[in-house]
Amino acid sequence: MIPTELYLCRHGQTDWNAEGRLQGQEDIPLNELGREQARRNGLCLRNLLGAGAPGFSFVSSSLGRATETMRIIRRELDLDPEDFATDPSLVELHFGDWQGSTLDEIRRTDETGPATRKADKWNFVPPGEKAESYAMLAERVRPVFEHLSRPTIMTAHGGVSRCVLRMYGGFDDRAAARGDIAQDRILHWLDGGLTWV
Repeated sequence: MIPTELYLCRHGQTDWNAEGRLQGQEDIPLNELGREQARRNGLCLRNLLGAGAPGFSFVSSSLGRATETMRIIRRELDLDPEDFATDPSLVELHFGDWQGSTLDEIRRTDETGPATRKADKWNFVPPGEKAESYAMLAERVRPVFEHLSRPTIMTAHGGVSRCVLRMYGGFDDRAAARGDIAQDRILHWLDGGLTWV
């Protein structure tokens, strides 16, 4: 269980997202649509929290697309855009040798890998020394969520959001791995339940 209220925002869109490239831990910046998505999420939080936002802790993945998203959100909340913590445990899962490629590009050199991944996306580990599965990512991020001590606003990644849905939202492996993770909506955890806002 997550012991406190949480708003989890996926970072806004990058050009690699738009191209269908597996970003993993490559540090790709937001594009203009991604900045607009981050602003939308900041405005949403301002409308939901009003003057209560300063009572939250703020933490981000240490990757630049997540920290830029957090800075934009904090500006919309009229807070110092630089005053937040980062946690490297929240970075996206590592796609190993596949990082930077689209699945179509991967299929040209690896005929079986994408099909194997599709059959069990949650547990699939791509080729490459640092590669992770979603199951491995869940074990990496679980302590971050279970040790939150104050209501928190967090910016992270699609994979991290999938882990929250799997660990705390009642999703099975398949649903967590395949569901759409919007970049212009926020996952809200409160009193044992997850909702999109």
